[in-house]
Amino acid sequence: MKTGYLIDMDGVIYRDNHLIDGAVELVRAMLKNGVPFLFLTNNSAPTPEDLAVRLGHLGLHGLGARHFYTSAMNTADFLSETDPNCTVYVIGEGGLLSALHERKIPSDGIHPRYVVVGEGTASMEKLIKAHECLENGARLLVTNPDNWCPVSADKTRPGAGATAAFLEASTGRRAYFLGKPNGYMYHRARRKLAQLSRINSEKVVMIGDTMETDIRGAIEAGLLSYLVLSGSTPLESVRDYVYQPTRILHSVADLTEEITTGKPSDQLNSPALQVVRGTRSRPLAKYAINRRPRPAMTK
Repeated sequence: MKTGYLIDMDGVIYRDNHLIDGAVELVRAMLKNGVPFLFLTNNSAPTPEDLAVRLGHLGLHGLGARHFYTSAMNTADFLSETDPNCTVYVIGEGGLLSALHERKIPSDGIHPRYVVVGEGTASMEKLIKAHECLENGARLLVTNPDNWCPVSADKTRPGAGATAAFLEASTGRRAYFLGKPNGYMYHRARRKLAQLSRINSEKVVMIGDTMETDIRGAIEAGLLSYLVLSGSTPLESVRDYVYQPTRILHSVADLTEEITTGKPSDQLNSPALQVVRGTRSRPLAKYAINRRPRPAMTK
């Protein structure tokens, strides 16, 4: 059975601008064995080319723009499919502007059909302009629902969801959020994965570190979901969610042997999953990472 992988980036492949142990070996094994994979990110700021260069600097080589699918690209796909003749007023950075331009969706600062919000600095001037556009009938579309985004282990920055919340409060208009966990993100990513591999993978796995976005979206889209403990979700919090991942891994390093041999591990439920199900009274010490409390990533 051919398996394809959708892989989150921050907390899964790298953290604090350092590759997570096992990431190089995993990507190398996937490239060598022709395993279809696609990096999936809610960050709308970078272009796929930007991401390929960044991972190259970190030590992941052999990747191209085709290996990435961002929430900016997903937003452009959504608009071109549902309203191909629309115009937009954008609060966002290069990745979002580039994706919209590639889909020939023009900017309109006078009477746009949509205000599109992504990551990036939202000046008061831009917020006022977006407010006016929404008051005049524009619809509010957001690349992803993330209220905050990690910068380092102890630092975050506001996300697109936070900017959208400002505009929702000021106008009374409700936003529509694309990106993870919206099923449209997974639908289009799966289509792109098939185009990349030139086959339809019989099984698609989402690998992520965030329960609210990566895992929830995969479950709602009917995909398998692997949670890694190298990112934002501490092991002890997994039991708090109604939905549960298919599998819990220490990190992506746990998959390399399976990718190399082509034989799935006979331990589908890793030892970490037993902790979540209550066979241990406390989480393993190596995963008891000190993290300051943060508000929910999404609404």
